[in-house]
Amino acid sequence: MENEILQKIQEQDRKLADIHSSIEKIRKYFLWTLIITVATVILPLLALVFIIPWFLKIITSSLSI
Repeated sequence: MENEILQKIQEQDRKLADIHSSIEKIRKYFLWTLIITVATVILPLLALVFIIPWFLKIITSSLSI
């Protein structure tokens, strides 16, 4: 009976290790998803903050308004 209990504990430890590695993979996946989202959405919006005034300055100076 004691061997069975030890065997079950070892099996649970192995399963917990598998779950831990799966969760680490998911965490890395979510991290890269966040990084790609920031790179494709937030950074272009920040770039527009600088590009729009520059573009308006060029347009108004060329039209002499």
